[in-house]
Amino acid sequence: MKAALAYFAKRVVAGLLVIVPIYLAILVLLKGMKSLGQLVRPFSKLLPEWLPAEQFLSLILVLLICFFIGAALRTRLGERTRTRVERGVFEKIPGYGLFRSLTQQVAGDSRQNVWKPALVEIEDALVPAFIIEVFEDGRYTIFVPSVPTPLAGAIYVLEASRVHPLDVSFTDAFKVITKWGLGAKDLVAAMEAGTNRREVPMLVSKADGAP
Repeated sequence: MKAALAYFAKRVVAGLLVIVPIYLAILVLLKGMKSLGQLVRPFSKLLPEWLPAEQFLSLILVLLICFFIGAALRTRLGERTRTRVERGVFEKIPGYGLFRSLTQQVAGDSRQNVWKPALVEIEDALVPAFIIEVFEDGRYTIFVPSVPTPLAGAIYVLEASRVHPLDVSFTDAFKVITKWGLGAKDLVAAMEAGTNRREVPMLVSKADGAP
């Protein structure tokens, strides 16, 4: 009975981790459209009557505001302002930093080291995983997602020799997990290609020093 309840609870949490951010994003979008309704109402009369002009213009205006905010955050001043706000407010919210890194990885920010795809050695197998944290002594905190709910899984602390970071995007690794392992051969190929690139300079240096 306890095992069944634990199984059910894990699946509920995994579902919530997917649904809640989507729900909140839609809620904020609708709230923004409603707030801007009065502002765009005079312009909505210029469009055909069959078109839901007020909702359409409100949506366009909200998206434009999001675009300009996103563009401003890419500037040096915007980056400093965002950092101050995050440190002063948002980073006090449990789990904010981790999920911020997750969303940045989804957006293709290659500078992020958190949620970096990897293949890790567990027993005699290679397991798709994500790097969450790097220790000062070189060890890694690893998140191994479950299938097919990759936002639930297990946490491991592994030696560096058992962790193979991959030069692939977060979304590519995420798809492999959600597709029950389909495409894992591409992750193995990326690992082997990275290993070969590291070995070539070592071989060259030995050759240069040979008599």
